[in-house]
Amino acid sequence: MWDERYATEDYIFGTAPSLFLEKNAGLLTPGETALAVADGEGRNSVFMAEKGLAVTAMDSATTGIEKARRLAEAKGVEVDFRLADLKTWEWTPEAFDVVAAIFIQFAPPAFRAEIFDGIERTLKPGGLFLLHGYTPKQREFKTGGPSAVENLYTKDLLSERFGAWEILRLEEYEAELNEGAGHSGQSALIDLIARKPGAV
Repeated sequence: MWDERYATEDYIFGTAPSLFLEKNAGLLTPGETALAVADGEGRNSVFMAEKGLAVTAMDSATTGIEKARRLAEAKGVEVDFRLADLKTWEWTPEAFDVVAAIFIQFAPPAFRAEIFDGIERTLKPGGLFLLHGYTPKQREFKTGGPSAVENLYTKDLLSERFGAWEILRLEEYEAELNEGAGHSGQSALIDLIARKPGAV
């Protein structure tokens, strides 16, 4: 599905980073390692590379990776793009200072739990997790995201899973998005910024 969806000259989510990532760019430290999960057309990994991070970006869509490489070249940055399926992705232990998971709500609960476990494993102690997505109210707006309510995030779900972490931000809110045709209009959003327990 994603290969077909990305098979267009247009960047369906735009070439600018997500507003969430842009607003929290101050948390990104040059020289740190970062992983962009299911990065699609590359807007978020390229932005982190522009901020001086050493970025690995993975996605399962060949067409998305191709467009991401073109975007990185146009911006004059290097990103380690990996064509890979999250179901078989190797979550290398304690490999990254930052993991960004932005609008990855294609995963039903059991698979989502595996992804969250993998993210915890691959973050270094004290590493930063940046998660951004939709709440169930998004189904009323229909301006992007999945229709399956079980794929959406709530504060209770995230606080239960990451309650042992240092929560820097956990908030549900509504905002107008203009992130390509894929995310356009009034949206019901949720942000989680959390630090993995351990030494910084």
